[in-house]
Amino acid sequence: MFKKLIVLGFIIVIFSCGKNDRLVNNNPNLITPLVNLTLNLNLPEYVPLQFPGNHIIVTQQGIKGIVIYNVNNTQFTAFELSDPNHTPNNCSKMAVEGIIASCPCEDDDNKYDIITGQHKTQPDTMYPMLRFRVELNGDILRVFN
Repeated sequence: MFKKLIVLGFIIVIFSCGKNDRLVNNNPNLITPLVNLTLNLNLPEYVPLQFPGNHIIVTQQGIKGIVIYNVNNTQFTAFELSDPNHTPNNCSKMAVEGIIASCPCEDDDNKYDIITGQHKTQPDTMYPMLRFRVELNGDILRVFN
């Protein structure tokens, strides 16, 4: 009986670990790039993120870059700028206007909300934007996966 309890406890521990440690990417079009950004919001290039409703684009990491958006000074979002419904190609880098990221590829009209990452017109049938974790600690914003 004692061995069965130990085995059962071990199984519970194995299946409960790690589910919240990483964001899951079930999208066959995009790999999950390793992202680890630390942004000091007092630096001039990141000052827009001090105000709700503003975003910046970081091109040094991600597949096609990362858009980071200030929702309300305590909540931030970060998403990959490669259209999740295309394999990365010459036209799959999205442009951001307001809170909408748009794919310039001629064969579609993919638009996504950079607050939620969801496709604007077909959220149930299209892949959402690839999300990254965001942590705010004082004036330091960390984006990672």
